[in-house]
Amino acid sequence: MDSFELNKILGAVLATCLVLLVTSFSANALFAPKMPEKPGFEIAVKAEPEGGEKGGAAPAAAEPIEKLLASASVQKGEVAAKKCAACHTFEKGGPNRVGPNLWGIVGDHKGEGRGGFNFSAAMKAKGGTWTIDDLNQFIANPKAFIPGTAMGFAGIQKDSERADVLAFLNSLSDNPAPLPTAAK
Repeated sequence: MDSFELNKILGAVLATCLVLLVTSFSANALFAPKMPEKPGFEIAVKAEPEGGEKGGAAPAAAEPIEKLLASASVQKGEVAAKKCAACHTFEKGGPNRVGPNLWGIVGDHKGEGRGGFNFSAAMKAKGGTWTIDDLNQFIANPKAFIPGTAMGFAGIQKDSERADVLAFLNSLSDNPAPLPTAAK
C-alpha cells in the first residue's frame, strides 16, 4: 500500500470524526436538556381532600367496620399483611424494622414501647391506645389519621381487606380482645 492510500484512509477517519463532532454540537444546541432545580424524582401522592387535613381522617366506609369484622378472616388478613412485612414483624418478641413489631398492637399505647422503637413526634403526640377503630382509620390512610407520621404507606383502601388485616392484628396477642360487633 502506498502513502497516498494511507493518506486517504486517515483523511476518511478524520472527516468522520469531524462530522460526528459537528453533529454532536448541533444536537446539543437543538435539544438541550432542561436540568431540574433540585435533583431527584417527583413522587406522586394523593391530593388532600378539600378542607385540608381536617377533611376527615379516613374515607367514608361503605359498611361499618364492625359489620365487616363479623365476616373477616384471620388467614386472609395474614396473607394481606404480607405487604406490611417489608417494614414490620408480627411474631412475639420479634425485632423492630423500619416500623415497630406489631405483636399485641391492639390495646397498646400509641407512640410508646414497642421494644425501644423510635416513633415520630406526631405519633408520640397522638397519645391514647390503639383501638380497632383507630387502627382501621390509620391503616386506611396513615397520613390523614396522624398528620406528620413517618409511615410512608399509602393505606389499604379496600374495606374487606382492611377488616381481614384488623382481625389478624387482633389475633396477635396472648389474650386477643373480642372484636367489636355491629349494633343491631
